Amino acid sequence: MPTSYDVRLLQKKEIAEGTMEFTLEKPKGFEYRAGQYGDLVLPPSTGLNDSNNKHGFSFVSAPFEDTLRMATRMRDSLYKRAAAKVPEGTMVQLLALWGDFTLQKNEAVPVVFITGGIGITPVRSIIAQATHDKTNHKITLIYANRTPVQAAYTDDLKWLAGENKNFTFVPVYTSTQGHVNAELIKQHVPDIIASRYYLSGPEGMVKAMRALLIEIGADEDNIRTEEFEGY
Repeated sequence: MPTSYDVRLLQKKEIAEGTMEFTLEKPKGFEYRAGQYGDLVLPPSTGLNDSNNKHGFSFVSAPFEDTLRMATRMRDSLYKRAAAKVPEGTMVQLLALWGDFTLQKNEAVPVVFITGGIGITPVRSIIAQATHDKTNHKITLIYANRTPVQAAYTDDLKWLAGENKNFTFVPVYTSTQGHVNAELIKQHVPDIIASRYYLSGPEGMVKAMRALLIEIGADEDNIRTEEFEGY
């Protein structure tokens, strides 16, 4: 069973076109692994009830950071409309903790993230924590968005790539560069067979990338996925 925490919503801000980030108080003693997620439960003041007041979000924040941050694409749903209106300073409920989309312990195996859109949230957490911990994981991130204004956390990721010599950041903008394909993956991943892959983003994109990786020789047992349905 998840644990329930009453926390204050500290800040809401737009971090990319149509994407909002929520910053929450971090409960005392709250521990999680980078890549995990929790449910954000909106208060009764929103008019929502138990059937529609809850949504799961990966933590964008890394465990070493002193607040909890979550982000979402602002779709036209009851929950998203209500979340956008919750005033800063409001108490909300956090149900946690779930998820095993977390970084492997083995630092000798190269790590490749292929991520689309809001699928960046757990990945930013993982890379920030690995950079903070100075791990020796060789990490490549291929991050696809339609346009630069829709891409969240690119400045942060560029900064992390500057701090972490083991981290390579490859932004892809599909409106001008086309979709992630075999050629692009081979260009940035020297050892297709030995690498471990983490796929996150919209369901269709994750399924397509999984099929593509298997087609170009990746080991199916080395592919982990996190699909963002109805985000």
